[in-house]
Amino acid sequence: MFEQEEMLIQQLFDEEKLTEKQRKILLAAIESFSEKGYASTSTNEIAKKAGVAEGTIFRHYKTKKDLLMAIVVPIMAKVVGPYIVNDFDKVLNKQYDRVEDFLRATIENRREVLRKLLPVVKIMLQEIPFQPELREQFIDLVAKNLFGRVSKIIEGYQQKGQIIEIPAASVARLMMTNVMGYLFSRYILFPDAPWDDDLEIERTIQFIMHGLGKKEE
Repeated sequence: MFEQEEMLIQQLFDEEKLTEKQRKILLAAIESFSEKGYASTSTNEIAKKAGVAEGTIFRHYKTKKDLLMAIVVPIMAKVVGPYIVNDFDKVLNKQYDRVEDFLRATIENRREVLRKLLPVVKIMLQEIPFQPELREQFIDLVAKNLFGRVSKIIEGYQQKGQIIEIPAASVARLMMTNVMGYLFSRYILFPDAPWDDDLEIERTIQFIMHGLGKKEE
């Protein structure tokens, strides 16, 4: 039940500093926030899932917002940086002759990260629009860090004549929108659908290239 959340607790927190009740509260909160969202989850529900009294939550975390922040702040420091940003270096630091190969490597890399971190990614996606401090941290860590690097790589493919001549930033946004659309559908919206991942990845690449690839004259 809590297998993914257990792994995240180990990564996010110094377990020696957590009481057993705190640990149960955090496990229950991560699962509940991930499944239902922050606004739709009550502290009473978290308490029942954790097997503690609701008052115990408020002894450790003054408000439900404080409980959310106790989870998302270490997510930003220990997960977003190392996994979402640094792990992408495996792709960004490698040379790919064809833009299709770069896209395929990007999708596979992001797919593996999403599978490992699905509960916290769900929390981030749900809460970033509503939590200004979380949104600002995400923009600083991810958007500013990665967007420029991807745009530079795209400029290289444009110089090779593989991508149409529109601003590289626009190409990056369109590519990311399609890649994230596939991943969002696959793991969040319709995870139980009968997916053929290899085929779906190829179709996503074909769709992107149909719009952005430079046609041979």
